[in-house]
Amino acid sequence: MAFIQCDFASDALGFAHSMNVILPQKSSSQIGMDTAAGEGKHPTLYLLHGLSDDHTIWMRRTSIERYASAYGIAVVMPAVHRSFYTDMHQGGKYWTFVSEELPAIARSFFPLSDKREDNFVAGLSMGGYGAMKLGLRKPEMFAAAASLSGVMDIKSWIEEMDVEDEKRSAEFLRVFGPKGSEQRTHGDLFEAAKDVLASDGPKPMLYQACGTEDFLYDHNTRFRDHLKTIGYDAVYEEDEGFGHSWDYWDMVIQRVLKWLPLKANA
Repeated sequence: MAFIQCDFASDALGFAHSMNVILPQKSSSQIGMDTAAGEGKHPTLYLLHGLSDDHTIWMRRTSIERYASAYGIAVVMPAVHRSFYTDMHQGGKYWTFVSEELPAIARSFFPLSDKREDNFVAGLSMGGYGAMKLGLRKPEMFAAAASLSGVMDIKSWIEEMDVEDEKRSAEFLRVFGPKGSEQRTHGDLFEAAKDVLASDGPKPMLYQACGTEDFLYDHNTRFRDHLKTIGYDAVYEEDEGFGHSWDYWDMVIQRVLKWLPLKANA
């Protein structure tokens, strides 16, 4: 695998931005690693960080480089700060950045496939929300989306924070705007799933995982039940005793790579 850290100008955000990228490399000299790289442009996993982290965190807290090496898949890890992958009510256009500008820039730098069947998205916590949002709001771009301990019920969480946490409520207001705003409507995963099912367009594969001791466990079971109710087929897994922790995400990202509809998994 090859690892590249990129700083680049972002028109969507209006300032320089960063991403980490892992590229597949076929090699027989990497001790203790299985490596694979197909011919042509690489399938790509966009791997998203959580609220308190940045584009470096997956490589610092997990063995994602080693795990991905066996699948011949590129991994793109962008920074979006605390934006919830949203065109903020007061702030940067992070949804435009991650859904439009980032793939275009990454493909201009590296040999990455632009085919829907080769593009996937996953993330943890805030990034789990972002991954599902990308999968459901851009189903023509992504074949599969995976959430690890994701903030799945953003509407309810914002309403809870309005009552319980003045500081977090103010942050959410900057990100999502007031009740009834376009950001809140566009960011509702429950409505997004309904919209995909009601359309004649493609429907991405969905995967959810969450520990039973995670403070977002109820978010995940509510979204799981919603998908069942509306008839959206999805994979849901929960693990007894795990909380919101890197030991869990390091374990589950390996499952995600096996679950993705890659030729290496066929």
